Amino acid sequence: MTARLVFTALSGIPCIRPGDDLAEVIWQALEREQIRLAQDDVVVVTQKIVSKAEGRHLNLSTLTPSPRALEVAAETGKDARLVEVILQDSRSLLRARPGLIIVEHRLGFVCANAGVDHSNVDSPDGSDGEWVLRLPADPDRSAAELRHSLEARSGVAPGVLITDSHGRAWRLGTVGVALGAAGFPTLLDLRGQPDLFNYQLQATVIGLADEIAAGASALMGQAAEGRPVVHVRGLSSGGPSGRAADLIRPLEEDLFR
Repeated sequence: MTARLVFTALSGIPCIRPGDDLAEVIWQALEREQIRLAQDDVVVVTQKIVSKAEGRHLNLSTLTPSPRALEVAAETGKDARLVEVILQDSRSLLRARPGLIIVEHRLGFVCANAGVDHSNVDSPDGSDGEWVLRLPADPDRSAAELRHSLEARSGVAPGVLITDSHGRAWRLGTVGVALGAAGFPTLLDLRGQPDLFNYQLQATVIGLADEIAAGASALMGQAAEGRPVVHVRGLSSGGPSGRAADLIRPLEEDLFR
């Protein structure tokens, strides 16, 4: 592993619209920062601009809530139309109370509101309505496609992480986590390796993708910063490539459900 990491938030990323070429947008931003992609570089991209480019917008004004959505909306005080979107993107509803809905997303991870987002979401085409944004349909595939497109421009295939901000069951505050990954070791299994005193590690598996996502998130911000892409240099993990889906704890090992 490296002893030095450099995180650089890329400036000048425009507002993304459906159909925009994210690889080209990122490539131009890298050129403005005079960054030439190198082996082991990682490009971290917030899911919001991936979802926008993929047209994952939804106009709440067009929705009719189901009876179940109306029931959950009455329990939580949330807009029934928003609840309808949350339920559509969920495998199961785990907890609901005033102001809070926790679900198992159809992609397998547990999060609030199925990742459906109101913040920094405008109309994709200038039309009226109340717009929300859903997560990418397949974040690992989106990461792989973005990696391929960046390789076509640079001749180098960087690791790509697509991130979102999640809360945690046992701590306050949100942190950046990996939703999609390509060309990057999402998990580092150190079991069987010796520590400083030659003790053989028994249970140490590092969530490397989430560690990098959290570091990038500190630069990206959560409000009006406008820094949705971060370039990471100096990571030399040596592990095999994985998917963000590999980070999801199997239900039989989940002590919080």
